[in-house]
Amino acid sequence: MKPEDILPDDINHTVLDGVRVRKGSVGAFIANARTFLDPASSDEARRDAERDLLALVPAVRAVGLFDLFELRDPRLRALIENAR
Repeated sequence: MKPEDILPDDINHTVLDGVRVRKGSVGAFIANARTFLDPASSDEARRDAERDLLALVPAVRAVGLFDLFELRDPRLRALIENAR
């Protein structure tokens, strides 16, 4: 399966289990996780990443990310588990 089989180029979102999932949600989740975990990130960047991670939890949960992959970092795992 290719990305365009999930969302064609002209479509930017879909609805899964009643949750609107935008194209790029998984990529944004990963980018924010990296910022959240990076010791070189400023406190402000880490807070922004945390806020954005929490906002993305419903979308990445809807696509099944957490059904297939375990978050290895205990801080990130705790943040996401507390969001449930």
